[in-house]
Amino acid sequence: MGTTAMFKRCVDALKNNKAYAAGAFDEYCNCLASNLERFRLSKPDGEPDDAVVRNIEEFVPYRNEAIQLFIVIAQYSPTPEFTQRLHRLFESLIPYMKRPANVSQGSGWDLDNFRFIVHELFVYVLAVLLKHDRFDQANYLLEQQYYLPGNSEYGRDVMASFEVFRQYMESLEHRNKRLNLRRLSVRADLLKERTNGTGIELRHLLQADFVAFMRGEVEAKGGYAWWWPETLLYLGHFGSPLEIFARSVSRAYFNRAKILLAIETAKDLEPILKSYEDGSRRLPSWGSVSFDPAGLLGYKHLATRP
Repeated sequence: MGTTAMFKRCVDALKNNKAYAAGAFDEYCNCLASNLERFRLSKPDGEPDDAVVRNIEEFVPYRNEAIQLFIVIAQYSPTPEFTQRLHRLFESLIPYMKRPANVSQGSGWDLDNFRFIVHELFVYVLAVLLKHDRFDQANYLLEQQYYLPGNSEYGRDVMASFEVFRQYMESLEHRNKRLNLRRLSVRADLLKERTNGTGIELRHLLQADFVAFMRGEVEAKGGYAWWWPETLLYLGHFGSPLEIFARSVSRAYFNRAKILLAIETAKDLEPILKSYEDGSRRLPSWGSVSFDPAGLLGYKHLATRP
């Protein structure tokens, strides 16, 4: 894709506070966004789901470069300027998840590689920012809407929330059935397996996915949200609060972290949690597997200590 030299230049500029750091990052982002086109699928030989899985595997080196840049920004340049640039990077990737205007037909699966790649990158950027307590920066990516220029041609809303980054992948459902894998979620399996070598643990992805889910629930219009927290399948019997919410037992820490859920007090979560209990709002589930938002939030203990 030709991003590696730009990636190295950008990392050096960020770590050493070079004057051209912002420009170097823009060059990298533009290169990544434009050259992602090279990964577009077109009438693959063999099974289409095999092609999707091969394609996203081939993208791993470039994904890892992006994750390392996210880490460097979180550590060295967590400024509004670079946060806005991250937002614009993801905005530029959204069109890949939609059929190009000059293509009228397709199976729907030929975009699934992009749906996986872009979604995975977004979960990672949140995971990195949360790991480093960059709550304002993570909130910016969750709060700001994303411009979809292609929608203007059809009279649809040209702005979308962060939930646009998670879209259904039929190809992986088909793969599960075709190979008789009997997995609850092939997509969750892939996300888990691909954490190796990223410097980001699965628990950080779980935390990011849960924050995105709860943010969507808090701001849901019509009583439901669209963020399906893929990785939470791997919570297992984890019933303790996730790290940022465990730390939010402190009022001081909670007052910093609450921006992530767009709330002012812990009590603001009570109507949502009650709706889960009485069944008026359904939780995501994989067969008989689900999760307990109140437990993951440590709701009863939020902001109860100095």
